[in-house]
Amino acid sequence: MKTPRNDKQAVDVRILGIAVLTGCTLLTGCAGDGSALGSGTNITASDKSRMTQSGFLSDYARLKPAPWSDGIECWRVPSLDAKSYNKIMISRIVVSIAPPKDKEQVQTIDPSDLKTLTDYFHGALEKSLKPQMQLVEKTGPGVVVLRIALTHLVPTTVSDSVMGTLIPYAFIAEAGSGAATGRPAGSTPYMGETGMEMQFRDGASGTVLAECRDTEVGRKYAADTSSGAGGAAQTWAGGYLNSFQAWSYAKNAFDKWSALVALRIAQLRGVH
Repeated sequence: MKTPRNDKQAVDVRILGIAVLTGCTLLTGCAGDGSALGSGTNITASDKSRMTQSGFLSDYARLKPAPWSDGIECWRVPSLDAKSYNKIMISRIVVSIAPPKDKEQVQTIDPSDLKTLTDYFHGALEKSLKPQMQLVEKTGPGVVVLRIALTHLVPTTVSDSVMGTLIPYAFIAEAGSGAATGRPAGSTPYMGETGMEMQFRDGASGTVLAECRDTEVGRKYAADTSSGAGGAAQTWAGGYLNSFQAWSYAKNAFDKWSALVALRIAQLRGVH
C-alpha cells in the first residue's frame, strides 16, 4: 500500500518531469528531426571499461575503436566486398547474464522483460536496415547473417533515481558523479547498462566477416552541445525522464546500435 510520503514523491517526480518536458517543448517541440542518428542517441554513452568478453565472438584481440562508431569496437576482413550482399538475416538475439560482482546482491531479470527487450532490438534493426537491404529468414548466397548477444543487462535502479531527484541540491552532485567515478559524463552509479557483441557471417559459407562489441551506459544528465540549444534540450529531457524507467536506457542503446549498423553497412555498400 502506498504511503502519503510515497504519493508525494511520485507527484514531485511527475512535476519535475513535466517541467523538463515543458522546457523542451518551448525550445524544440521535442520533435525528432527524422535523421537516423538524431540527438536522442546521446542519451547513452559508450564505456570502454565495461566492454564484455563472453566468448560469443571469434577474436576479441582484433577489436579496435572504429572512427565511425562513437565508441564501438570492431574489426572486419580486409577483403570484404559489402556490395556483394543485398540481403540480411537477423538471427534470434541471445542473452548472456553476467555473474554479479557482489554475491550478496544477485541480479535477477524477469523473463518477460528479456523477451520485450530482444523483440524491441530485433524490430529496431529491421526498421533501420529494411530501406537498403531485403530482410530474409534463410541463409544463402548474397545473404549476410547478423548474430547478436546481449552480454550485460543492468536495469536502472528507479528508486535511487527518484531519491536523487528529490533530495535538495542532489542534482549538482549527481550531474558530476559520472566523471568522478570513471563513468561517462552525466551518468550516475544507479543508471542502467547494456552490453552487446555482434557478428556478421557469410550466408553461404558461414565465414565470419566482421565483429563488434560495445557497452552503453545511461546518462541521466545527458547533453548534446554539438546540435545546438534545441538538440541539447531534447537530449537532456530524454535522459532525465528515462532515468525513472528500468529499461529505457537499454532501448536507447538498441536504437543507437541499429542506426549505426545501418549507416555503416550503407557506407560499405556505397548506397544512400
